[in-house]
Amino acid sequence: MADAAREEGATAARAYRLPAVLLGIGLGGFFDGIVLHQILQWHHMVSHLYPPVKLANLQLNTTLDGFFHAVTWLVTLLGVALVWRRMAETRERPAGRVLVGGLLVGWGGFNLVEGAINHQLLGLHRVRPGPDELLYDMGFLIWGGAMLAVGAYLLRARREAAATPASPWAMSQRRKRTR
Repeated sequence: MADAAREEGATAARAYRLPAVLLGIGLGGFFDGIVLHQILQWHHMVSHLYPPVKLANLQLNTTLDGFFHAVTWLVTLLGVALVWRRMAETRERPAGRVLVGGLLVGWGGFNLVEGAINHQLLGLHRVRPGPDELLYDMGFLIWGGAMLAVGAYLLRARREAAATPASPWAMSQRRKRTR
C-alpha cells in the first residue's frame, strides 16, 4: 500500500516537471528582458551587431526585445496552462521541491543556452559590453549552471512524498465538476 502511494506520488511529481521547467524558462527570459534589457539597459537582442547609438538601431533592438518578450510570455503561459490542467486532472498537487527544482532547471538552462549561443557563438550581444565583458558573460553562465545543478538535485532528491493530496476545498471543487 505504501509502495503504491509512493509510486503514485512519483508519477504525479513527474507530471509537473515539464510545466515547472517551462515556467523557469519563462521567468529566466523575463528576468533577462526586464532587468538586463530594460531596467539596467546593459544590452538588447542584437545590440552587439546593431549598437543602439542610432535611432534606427535602437528601434530594431527594441522591436526584437518585444518579440523576445512575447515568446517568453507564451512559454510562461504554456507552463501555467499545463500546471492548471494537471491539477484539474488529478487530486495531487506538486511538491514544492518539484516546482522549485523545475523552475531552477528551466531558468538555469535558459541562461546556459542564451549565454552560450547568443553571447558567445552568435555574438548577438554581451551581458554587459565594455570593460570586463567576458567576466559578466562567464558569471551569467556560472549562475545558470548553478541554478541548473541545484534544480536537478531538488528533482532527484530522495524524499518520501513526491506529491501531497490537494486541499479539501480543491477536492470538493473537483467532485462538483465530475457530477
